[in-house]
Amino acid sequence: MVMETETRPVGLPRLNEPAPDFEAVTTQGTLTLADFHGRWLILFSHPADFTPVCTTEFMAFAEIYPDLQARGVDLLGLSIDSVFSHIAWVRNIEEKTGVHIPFPIIADLNKEVASAYGMLMPGESKTETSRCVFFIDPKGTLRAMIYYPLSLGRNMAEILRVIDALQTADAHGVATPANWTPGAKVIVPAPNTQELAEERVKAGYECVDWYLCKKDI
Repeated sequence: MVMETETRPVGLPRLNEPAPDFEAVTTQGTLTLADFHGRWLILFSHPADFTPVCTTEFMAFAEIYPDLQARGVDLLGLSIDSVFSHIAWVRNIEEKTGVHIPFPIIADLNKEVASAYGMLMPGESKTETSRCVFFIDPKGTLRAMIYYPLSLGRNMAEILRVIDALQTADAHGVATPANWTPGAKVIVPAPNTQELAEERVKAGYECVDWYLCKKDI
């Protein structure tokens, strides 16, 4: 008998499981995942230093950094370049554009962190990390992740929206609909019994039907 086996890629993390642990050299000293315990963390990878799309992204991440900090979110970059390359690049960005890069960047020369987080996509590049974003909550649980191709720069408004949606869902026990932004109605969790479904319709929510109801928070 042929047994079916799971085809999960080695090292690819899973949502709602503990984020892979790490200890890594960065532009701001050696850091571990535990150093961010109690705060949200966005860990993101970029293909390479001194490249055009990555430079625009780092400037954009620097722009939203105060907004992330106000939400209790830390930011940590990564590529498989050396720490000396990282330092030279962020200094060059500030010199040429006036934009200061305030967050640390992992120098993942041995690819340990990149491998643990599934940042390496051999079909796209054998020498660079893909554009990945990992949202890790204060308990160290991986809550969301987004992958982009090398040619596509990331949208910072969407990264802020994901954080806002995750924090809103946690704080109020709700879900968020498509295209949700802060201030819009949220979705009330669907009832799981007939009795609750009947009560839901009478509860005063904005309902399309018993399974889809929204409310203000």
